[in-house]
Amino acid sequence: MFLIALRNKDIANSDILFALNSAINLLDDVVVIPSAIGSVVTATLLCWGSNYGFFKFYWVITKWILTTGLIIFGTFWLFPWGNTAEEISFSEGLEAFKNPIYLFDARGVLIGSLIQISFLLIIIAISTFKPWGRRTVK
Repeated sequence: MFLIALRNKDIANSDILFALNSAINLLDDVVVIPSAIGSVVTATLLCWGSNYGFFKFYWVITKWILTTGLIIFGTFWLFPWGNTAEEISFSEGLEAFKNPIYLFDARGVLIGSLIQISFLLIIIAISTFKPWGRRTVK
């Protein structure tokens, strides 16, 4: 999504502009949303069925918080921004580049997807290195 959103800036054809915005939404609908749901389901099953548990380790808690934040950000900001950008590019064509709402939403998808990637890399690093150890419950 980030790479497509990055390409979205320098388009001279309204059909290509709409196609790129449509591809971003298609990726979101077909890849990102099912992956987010799968992440929550597998994380729940792994925490429930392993020694890691839900609240025994600081790194597990941190991953839950970050993953939940990514899902909330994607649901309430990225998804609507992408939908609006697609609708505007369909109805206005290249005139979308003069529409402040389109510019804001297209920039939001670009920056937001970069933020998502960054946090996913942080989550992967936490999963790999498992910092912060076990919680002591008193």
